[in-house]
Amino acid sequence: MPQDQPTLSAALRTAAEGAEVQLGRGTYRGDVVITKSVPVTGETGATVEGTVRISGARNVILKGLNVVGGVEIRDCTSFTLDGVTVGASPADGIVVEGSTGTISGCTVEDAKGSGIVLSFTSRVTVRGTTVRRSGKSGVVLLLGAQTRITDSIVADNRGDGISVAGSVADIGDTAMGDAFNEGDSDERPVHTVPVSAFYMDRYEVTKALWDEVASWAQAHGYDIRPSDGSGKAPNHPVHRVSWYEAVKWCNARSEKEGRIPASYTSGAKTTVYCTGRVDVQNDWVRWDTGYRLPTEAEWEKAARGGCAGHRFPWCDTDTIGHSRANYWSSSSYRYDTSPTRGYHPAYKTGSAPYTSPVGSFAPNGYGLYDMAGTVWEWCWDWRSRDYYASSPGTDPRGPASGTGRAIRGGSWGADAFSGRVAFRHYYGPSLEYDYLGFRAVLPVGP
Repeated sequence: MPQDQPTLSAALRTAAEGAEVQLGRGTYRGDVVITKSVPVTGETGATVEGTVRISGARNVILKGLNVVGGVEIRDCTSFTLDGVTVGASPADGIVVEGSTGTISGCTVEDAKGSGIVLSFTSRVTVRGTTVRRSGKSGVVLLLGAQTRITDSIVADNRGDGISVAGSVADIGDTAMGDAFNEGDSDERPVHTVPVSAFYMDRYEVTKALWDEVASWAQAHGYDIRPSDGSGKAPNHPVHRVSWYEAVKWCNARSEKEGRIPASYTSGAKTTVYCTGRVDVQNDWVRWDTGYRLPTEAEWEKAARGGCAGHRFPWCDTDTIGHSRANYWSSSSYRYDTSPTRGYHPAYKTGSAPYTSPVGSFAPNGYGLYDMAGTVWEWCWDWRSRDYYASSPGTDPRGPASGTGRAIRGGSWGADAFSGRVAFRHYYGPSLEYDYLGFRAVLPVGP
């Protein structure tokens, strides 16, 4: 069975002759560098102690390879990384530039840089892949990369979970609903929903951000003011904001940033919604531009963080405790394993509300904070208890009318049952509470 450096030397000589390069079982010391336009294969049991660098090759297939230093695929006709494990990479874990292919069932155990970097017009599907730890962002998409990410986990990183800049990212279909068969009937049936790519605020809208945008809005024809939203501190989530105020605020944020607003007062989409209480309908919205509230499907997709079938917005357990979220703990639920009960002891100070600074807990797999607890979050959809049984197959936006708008995520005063990602709740759009806030989404586009 081929072993060590002689196998590597033979492989490189084969590459020079234009034949196929095969990395068989064994340990390869140092880097593996292949720059010829030849097929490249690697099989289970091969270990590379350095970095695998492949450029200008065709039909690259690396399966079950263990790589210590990282994998770089550049300008390759097609590639497949299947079951590849990257160990303690001193730089980025997996880098793809100008190549088309699939990253499937791979694991980046530890990278000093980012876990996966895709750029320069790469077209890549990432599925069933885990970035356990990275010194920067888990997955970075740059400069024209077109990517679809499904059933993957970004667990522990120092930057964003998934960072998108100048790229098109589709983070896959979402299995919505109660996979544990323990919730209310409106959480079922569990169904798979394709949802178009979108950006979401990393944090719930803070009082400071609310004030900044509302001040601009007040001076530009909107009937919202900084005092329309409350907050325990500038870095706490804003609360006591109605659905109407949240929608107008999103429009104002768009205009303040020079974007086309999303929500209008009629189907003609000529008058921006900026005053009064208007029950904006689905066909009064420009879904391809501007800030707005997330649909329930978008919210649940984001909350799951790339992890299908879990109870909460994290991938490593289906229990909740005060170390993970600001909520009201109770022994009534077996999955509430917090050693402290009632309100979160760190934030039950002074009078209610007992909110916490945004980002006080670890993010989910997409780098989003506080998707469970702290404050409920307004969503776009009208209330419909049986909507899951008849919702559209792609980008569902809720029924055409109703009496309440959706809220998600639980709050500092809500129990573990309410903090489940599948839990659905509704309030009248004019209601305001000290446990109710929001975050915004933005479509991916120019």
